[in-house]
Amino acid sequence: MRTLNSPSSPAHRGRGVPCDRAALGVPQYKACCSHSVQCVAKFLVQAFAVPASTMAKDMTLYWASGSPPCWRVMIVLAEKNLQGYNSKLVSFEKGEHKSEEIMKLNPRGQVPTFKHGDVIVNESIGACMYLENCFTSQGTQLLPAAPAEQALVLQRVFETQTLQFAMRDALFYERFTPEGERHESALKRNKENLTKELKLWESYLQKMDSGSYLAGRTFSMADAVCFPVIAFFSRFGLSEERYPRLMAYYQMVKDRPSIISTWPPHWLENPQGQDMLKDL
Repeated sequence: MRTLNSPSSPAHRGRGVPCDRAALGVPQYKACCSHSVQCVAKFLVQAFAVPASTMAKDMTLYWASGSPPCWRVMIVLAEKNLQGYNSKLVSFEKGEHKSEEIMKLNPRGQVPTFKHGDVIVNESIGACMYLENCFTSQGTQLLPAAPAEQALVLQRVFETQTLQFAMRDALFYERFTPEGERHESALKRNKENLTKELKLWESYLQKMDSGSYLAGRTFSMADAVCFPVIAFFSRFGLSEERYPRLMAYYQMVKDRPSIISTWPPHWLENPQGQDMLKDL
């Protein structure tokens, strides 16, 4: 397990906060939630303009290179200008995700594992939503205030789970299925399911203006959550001819600073992907 500086370039170049509301004596703070690190973090950033990067020093993220769930949390941290968190790169090959250090925080032995003060969030979308709620006014606003706009963002966020599972079942069938249980018919069915899902997402973008993000004209939580999955499709050779809007979206978003600064290290070391999806 490697402890790194928070990613800040393409080359990758505690305890809860004390909460004494009476001592602070600020009316809007008195109406805040109970003594909690997220309560204090949000208050300090909004009321006293405490840099979020200072708050990030009390954060730890265990992550694995190329993992879409890990990557999306890193993108949200970058969009919220939360540099300086404790970044711990985990190796699946070495079994580090099952280490005692992680198992104490996450009994499932999975990454991402995210800790902020005394708060532990081990589901990637939960961690992303937590960060947005703690640092709403910091960096990029990832959830729009308008209910209808927010509903579309959240719909795309949760739909991403279906897309991600379809990708996993098609691309990594042999990795996750014991040899004696593999069947060509199952793999064929998985690829058909992924094709249907990709066509659905292609249709979503076709209904939107050129240059749109997944849920509108601005980058949102939907993009932070879903882009790492779409990046896999490009890396594994998805046809630009068959899915022009998806691949155009990928080309547009991949150069965003939060994407560049969190690009998977092993993808940087080996930029050449595979062509497993070229005929899909």
